This record gives sequence, C-alpha cells and structure tokens, in this order.
Amino acid sequence: MDTIVYYSSFVILTIIFVMLVVLLSCRRWLIKHFSKQIGKILLTDSYPENIAELIPGLRHMGFQNALENNFRAQSGMLLHRPLGSSKKWPHLDSITFIPAQTSPFPIDSKEEVDVTVTIGPKAKKPLKINIPMMISGMGYGIAVSEQVRYAMVEGAKKAGTAINSGEGGILAAELLKAGKYILQFSRTAWAKDVELIKRANMIEIKLGQGAVAGMGWKIPSSSLTAQVSKVLGLQIHEDAVIHETFFENQTIAELKELVDELRHLSGGVPIGVKIGAGGKIEEDIDHVMELGVDFIAIDGGQGGSYGAPPLLSDDMGIPTLHGIVRAAHHLKKRKMKEEISLISSAGLYTPGHFLKMLALGADAVYLGSSILFAVSHKQNLQTFPFEPPTQIVWEDGKMKDQFVVAEGAKAVEKFLTSSTEEIKTALRAMGKRSLKELSNKDLVSHDRLTARMIGIPFSFEPLECTPISIRGDKNI
Repeated sequence: MDTIVYYSSFVILTIIFVMLVVLLSCRRWLIKHFSKQIGKILLTDSYPENIAELIPGLRHMGFQNALENNFRAQSGMLLHRPLGSSKKWPHLDSITFIPAQTSPFPIDSKEEVDVTVTIGPKAKKPLKINIPMMISGMGYGIAVSEQVRYAMVEGAKKAGTAINSGEGGILAAELLKAGKYILQFSRTAWAKDVELIKRANMIEIKLGQGAVAGMGWKIPSSSLTAQVSKVLGLQIHEDAVIHETFFENQTIAELKELVDELRHLSGGVPIGVKIGAGGKIEEDIDHVMELGVDFIAIDGGQGGSYGAPPLLSDDMGIPTLHGIVRAAHHLKKRKMKEEISLISSAGLYTPGHFLKMLALGADAVYLGSSILFAVSHKQNLQTFPFEPPTQIVWEDGKMKDQFVVAEGAKAVEKFLTSSTEEIKTALRAMGKRSLKELSNKDLVSHDRLTARMIGIPFSFEPLECTPISIRGDKNI
C-alpha cells in the first residue's frame, strides 16, 4: 500500500512539474496573447459597452463616491464609514515655524526642554501629564478590542500621559493597568458607576464630535459579543444605544447640574466637555462656559470614528485649524484662556501638526487615528493583502485574536516618545526651553489668507522688528 501511495504521489508531482515547465516556457506567448485580446476589446468595443467607460465615470463621480453609492444600493441602510472624512480640509501645511539663528540662538541639544502640561489649572485636582499629547477616546466593544485597549493604556502610562476611555465599556483590568485615566461621560446607560467616577483623573462630558456632530447611534445586539454585552451591562439580545442627549428636553441648566455633581463625586478632578467644531463655535463656547467647565475639547471636521455617516463626516462642521483658532481667540476675548484649558483633536497625525496646534492656542492634543495605526504597527501586516489593517484592532475584526498586547504597547510608547523628542528639538530650534514660551508669534504662513485670518506674518513680507546692535544700542 505504501508503495502505491509513493508512486501515485510521484506521478502527481511529476505531472505538476511538467505543467509548470510548459507554462513557464509558454509564458511569453500567453502574456502576448492575452494582451492582444484585451487590447482588441478595449480598442474595438463601442463606448457604452466598453469596460473603459469606467474611467470617465469614476473621474466624474470619484471612486470613493461610486463605491459608497454601491454600498447604499446594496444595504438600503444608513452607511457608516470608518476613520472619518476623506475630503481635503484646509489644514496646517501652509504654516511653518520661525527658527532662531542670530538672536535668539538655538538651545543646546543637551539642555532639557519642559513639555509638561496641566489641564484644568483651576480645578481642585488638575491633571498633570509629562507630554502634551493624550490618547483620544476609542471605546472597547463599540470600536477597538480588549487587547488593543490594554496596549494603548500601557503605552500611555509608560509615556507619561493620559488615555480617554471613549464611550465603550470600561474593563476592570484596564483601570488597574492605567496611569492617568480620562473618563468619557457619554450619552449611554453604561460607564456611570460612582466608583468609576472616583477613579477618573479627568472627566469629559461628550456633547459631540467632528465625525458625527451631536448624533448618537445604535449598535445591534448581533454585533456585540457576550463579553461586550456583559461589560456594557446589557442583556444578551439588547442593543447598545448611544443617545443624542443626556436628558429629555435637555437644558443648559441640567447640564450645569451634571457638571457640579461630577465635580463633587470625583473629588474635584477637571470636568469638561467635548464638542465638534461648528460654525457657531463662539456661541457653543459661551454656553459651555455657563456650565463652569475646566476644559473644552474641540474636535474638528477631520475627526475620525469607528463608523459615521459620510454626510456628517464630510459636510458638517468646520476644519480643526479654524475651530482651534476661533476657540482660542474667543476664550482670550472672554478672559478665560488661563482658566479653561483647550484641547484639540482631529486630523493631527505628525509631531509638526501637534506643535502647530499648541502654538495656535491649544494646551494639549488628542491623538486618535495616528495612535490606532501606531498600536498595530507591524502587526497590521498580518491582514495583508486581503483585509484592511484595522481588522486586527477592531472588536469585530477578523484577526483581533492575533493582536499581541506587549508589541502594541511598546509601539505606542515609542511613537509618543519619538514625537515628544521631535517637539523638543523644534522648541530648541526656536530658542525655547519650555512649551509655555510657544505662541502664534512663532509662526508664519506662505498662504496670505491663512496668515491674515490667524494673525501671523505672510512669509513673502518682511517681519517688522526692532534691530539691536552688538553694542546694545536700539538703533543700528
């Protein structure tokens, strides 16, 4: 029997080998033949029946729009696009820093630079972090997996910064592993325990965000695992609902009572709100100030999400750049800039982005998508070439069980550490020893409109300054 199997295998392998040899020897002929046939079809079929009709069609409509319209036609349901808007929003590229070269001079690279940040300076227990970057809310169960949460928590702790819970479930092990922890108090039935509120180092009341404005959504029970349902405090067949408001017929007075209650229960940690940047941002900030908040997180139109209707992501709100400049100006106008901390998020992917936002008036920045890709780092190669890289980080991802926590945590820590070192180097290049010395006076723009609206120099025009001679005279 073994002999029969051996010879059968040998014959099969020989046949396969011969077929491969024939194929390889004929490859030039086959390639040429198929190329001629494809070319003939493309060059002779009439336009309405030619596959090349897709070229002008997709150029006219856009590949993404055509693809998403097919998703709508297929499902007949509200479309949810992951990772936010794909449109080109006005952003930070035209803005650059002014280097120090002839007075002041650059700071020696051996000298330490202070990049620590305090959020909610007037709170009884301000949040103090070692770097100006924090990890934005990406909730367990409704977005990322348990393993990814653990990795981000550990990475944030080692980097000396805080992590936001997001509006998902709160894992008990996550709280034990975490350093500085920001509780996102959302319009949900879960994550409201008094012990959890007491554990938080900062509490963020979520009123809105850039990707979905102030809207909520429903996650069907069929999309929730038994563990996720348990952590959220839901029955097995119960949907997870994120509401649009906290109270029925909600009022500013009710929100103020909520802020006061959370401040009391937490023992005085910073209490603030998260809002999407909109065209009435000054009015929104005035209303938020009535609540007595310690910080305001502004999420621009570029904001991402696990899944958001494209119309809300693409066609609602204003760019992060516009939102932060207007918010910082308005807080200064109301003489509240030193009392209410300003946090920026959405569309911030590089250390240059982070530092420009800080120069424009933000006290700290939230990082979302950049952390999501950092935490997966080399691990997302496991998804290629047939799945998108996020399939290893989402809770419902096909490859979430292959995610290694230790590798993810190390990648997050290194990303934050590397970004911090770049920021320190840039501050030294501007002659600064502290982040507190940075302001919009350190910026120029090569776009005249951007320069005028921000109130910084246009790089084609000379910067007015008072020259100083080497003798100390004011005039040369």
